[in-house]
Amino acid sequence: MLIELHLLQSFPVSNLNRDDLGQPKTARFGGHTRARISSQSLKRAARTLLAQHGLDPSELGVRTKRLRDAAASLLAERGREKEQAVEVCQAGLEEIGFAAHTATGLTKYLLYVGKPAQTLLADYCDERWDTLAKTVAEAKKRKEKQEKTPRKTAAKKPTKQAQEQAKRILDGTRAADIALFGRMIADNTDFNVNAASQVAHALSTHAVVNEFDYYTALDDLRPDAEPAADMIGTVDFNAACFYRYANLDLEQLATNLPDDPDLVARSARAWLHSFIHAVPGGKQNSMSARTMPQTLLGVVRETGAWNLANAFLSPVTDVPDLMAASTQRLVDHFQQLRSFYGDTQLRHTTIASIGSDPAGMPENEIAPTLDDFVSRLLTATKG
Repeated sequence: MLIELHLLQSFPVSNLNRDDLGQPKTARFGGHTRARISSQSLKRAARTLLAQHGLDPSELGVRTKRLRDAAASLLAERGREKEQAVEVCQAGLEEIGFAAHTATGLTKYLLYVGKPAQTLLADYCDERWDTLAKTVAEAKKRKEKQEKTPRKTAAKKPTKQAQEQAKRILDGTRAADIALFGRMIADNTDFNVNAASQVAHALSTHAVVNEFDYYTALDDLRPDAEPAADMIGTVDFNAACFYRYANLDLEQLATNLPDDPDLVARSARAWLHSFIHAVPGGKQNSMSARTMPQTLLGVVRETGAWNLANAFLSPVTDVPDLMAASTQRLVDHFQQLRSFYGDTQLRHTTIASIGSDPAGMPENEIAPTLDDFVSRLLTATKG
């Protein structure tokens, strides 16, 4: 069973998600340039809100390259000598199959782990302190005969016992965000987690042309006799109404969070609220584009999935109310798909809109408030 979330959200002057040149991201769609917000940016924005919508921080994961130093700090708090603790944790990470840079301690990629991971790694290194310390000493002797320049060490193939410990340390079955957004570890696919949620890149319902703001700044202590701009620059921006789409596979979520139906239910609720409230943080201090979605269409379905972006394959143009026109496009396209393909796979549909209700939706499918909208969707998943 899937929950689908379709949102229309208009942002004023903003640069929420920029490319390598600092410009707002775009994409060609339907033969026209559209404003774009990447799925990764939206997922990040939603993930940071999960703790505000019913999940405890202990039930969320951590993305980090600094697992070695985090574990070493815990060992130092327990009375171990800090420098040696760093070396032992370095050896411990390598023993379970994850190399870290000897100078910086950073793993070569971000590890997405549950909150207990740093404590579990510290416990593992504490229990094997003598063995790992011996490994460190032997490695130092070998390095004396080689270059002394800090470098990345190759990950060793872990033993079966070490593999079991790695599985325990990297366990994500109690981390709701890992269950929602998945995890990929290229070096060892045994640790991969299939994401329960799919998120599309947001696209503007209309064509856009990126613009730029020319600005100057003045030195407050400059003498009046020397008027001039002490800083000159430009900031790129656009303004757009975005269509956003995401879905949540409840069966996959339950698989990723086994034996805890309460956490599954709270994760689904937190996912809904977090994605509705998610706004990327790019250039917000400069532009404060803090708007909320104005149209929300939610679907609970048994099978399949419908991304409704093709409602805007032809861009919305020349209308007095862009949001109202985009909303009607969305509803019309959904109803066309519903009529053509049938709706036997749809268990429930509900829509909420700030402003006038769109034409073509039955009155019993219109929710008056956000709380009612979310409640209807979650209730439909229980029947």
